Amino acid sequence: MDFIAELEWRGMLHQLTPGIREHLAEAPRRAYIGFDPTAPSLTIGNYVQVMLLLHWMRAGHEAVVLFGGATGRIGDPSFKEQERDLKTYDELDGNLAHQRQQMERLLRAGAGAGQGSEATVVNNLDFYREMNVLDFLRVVGKTLTVSYMMSKDSVKNRLETGMSFTEFSYQLLQGYDFQKLYAERGVTVQMGGSDQWGNITSGTEFVRRNLEAKAYAVTTPLLTKADGSKFGKSAEGNIWLDAELTSPYDFYQFWVRADDADVATYLKYFSLRDKEDILADCAVLEAHLGGEDRYREVSAIKTGLAAELTRRIHGDEGLLTAERVTNLLWGKGATPEDLRALDAKAFRSLSGNIPTFAIAADVLPVSLLDLLSEHSTVTGSKSEAKRAVQGNAISVNKEKVSDVDAEVSPADLLHGRYLMVENGKKNRYLFTVEGAA
Repeated sequence: MDFIAELEWRGMLHQLTPGIREHLAEAPRRAYIGFDPTAPSLTIGNYVQVMLLLHWMRAGHEAVVLFGGATGRIGDPSFKEQERDLKTYDELDGNLAHQRQQMERLLRAGAGAGQGSEATVVNNLDFYREMNVLDFLRVVGKTLTVSYMMSKDSVKNRLETGMSFTEFSYQLLQGYDFQKLYAERGVTVQMGGSDQWGNITSGTEFVRRNLEAKAYAVTTPLLTKADGSKFGKSAEGNIWLDAELTSPYDFYQFWVRADDADVATYLKYFSLRDKEDILADCAVLEAHLGGEDRYREVSAIKTGLAAELTRRIHGDEGLLTAERVTNLLWGKGATPEDLRALDAKAFRSLSGNIPTFAIAADVLPVSLLDLLSEHSTVTGSKSEAKRAVQGNAISVNKEKVSDVDAEVSPADLLHGRYLMVENGKKNRYLFTVEGAA
């Protein structure tokens, strides 16, 4: 596989340095991408760069993941309107340890069983841990001139609002990272998003000036939605690659609910299916956007992409949970067994997507009519609740209830805490019991 050609047809190539095509054609190479540990987890915004690493590895090259244990203590000013708040060292170290586990799992899941490539993970704090400030100024600070550093967009864009020396020095650290990786690990290519071009080319300067060698750079476009908004956000905030922060169901639904105009781009960026299959789906999407009624096909394409990515990020069990929750909320024919098959995490997903009522454990056992009318707003009154039960409209945990004298007891709770009630075909409610044993 030709790595640069792969990026080109996928629309993932923004900039590259001259000579890199020839450099990659000569032999397998090593490249790295840096990741900032200031967040508690990687996000789908980071996953663009994870995909870049996967395409690199699938092309037969070796990947290095550099976590910014040192640079995370400084803060990258690129495309930031103001100085960011610095995290504590303990928080950064905890974030880095978690992100490292995530990264190793994501690369194993996406690289492909037949590729044989693995990524090396490095922490750049190891480069600076024993370096004092005088060594830094002599070894690192002498490499670039102030005028060179001031010419970078990451600096120019912040001159009006102000930039501390701390953030100004960020590109020195990132540049020296490249020099260290080149000298110690034979890394000749740095990759990243287009917002990192200035920092990356500072690194190629470090290699040129201090090692008298040639290094290369590749960047991807910053991915945005068709409406111009930032990719990776939902109405609720970040889409995390962590099931505790973004459930498999919510992750799955992000792709299912994507704007039709964005899906072709998402397929090219994130799908690892054959090129011909991806382009065939893109042709369907283009026809649909052009006015043809291809709704069912587009829906199937979205569902397929959601399934592919949810399995890759959250595994088979995560996908199964996402599909079960989806079927419970939006499908037809869900059974009591489907509901009981959900784990506690899945019920937490439900609580964020359907009306949820919290009741105290000592309320149970309780009359079903009281539960519907006095401990919730499932019905507007007890008489309305009675008519709904008599009309066979009420289900508890997917079981129809027709007895107006029925009670709900602790034995009815799923995972000792949860109860689902339905009023009619479309109105679903979740009860969570607080203080349950």
